[in-house]
Amino acid sequence: MKLSEYIGSQFGKPRGVFGSICCLVMNVINKKLYFGIVNSLDIHKDSHVLDIGYGNGNLTKLLYNRYGCRISGVDISEDMKKLATEKNIKGVLTSRIHFDIGDCCDLSFDDEFFDAIVSVNTIYFWNDTKKGLNEIFRTLKKGGIFSNAIYSKEWMNKTSYTKKGFKLFSPDEIEVLAKEIGFEDVKIISLKDGDAFVINCKK
Repeated sequence: MKLSEYIGSQFGKPRGVFGSICCLVMNVINKKLYFGIVNSLDIHKDSHVLDIGYGNGNLTKLLYNRYGCRISGVDISEDMKKLATEKNIKGVLTSRIHFDIGDCCDLSFDDEFFDAIVSVNTIYFWNDTKKGLNEIFRTLKKGGIFSNAIYSKEWMNKTSYTKKGFKLFSPDEIEVLAKEIGFEDVKIISLKDGDAFVINCKK
């Protein structure tokens, strides 16, 4: 495997020491995306939020510090569960935050369970994009928001590690998919001079 492909695979499923380093890099690269999501949500301390692909728990911590809401997380990496728990230990110990290992294409939660679902730069790695969106739609309450942050295709194509294992999307392509699934309203928020976006899909 080429080095660029290995780095790309670590972004999809961080593991080991190098995966931890990749997450720290992502925290820097994704800073505006995290705050784009945090600032766009209309939630409160009684809201229940799902963080898909929580990584080392950076977005979870920002959401918890801002809103004090209940947060569940699913990620495919066992190593990230440990790091995310350590970063969010206060919320974990008070049972306001709970991290699981899981796949967004096969969520274990009941129908209409969450007030909001968030994800940053994970949609590229889903095995089945439509199935993942269907699961998100199913587990969102009526009126709930799926807040999804991505970089543009143009920005992603500038990097060598996205050449293999990444399914890239434009905001418009995600909007079309979301509306096909049944989301009623989609709002696209431009970040970083048009290089990144938050796409808020309302059920």
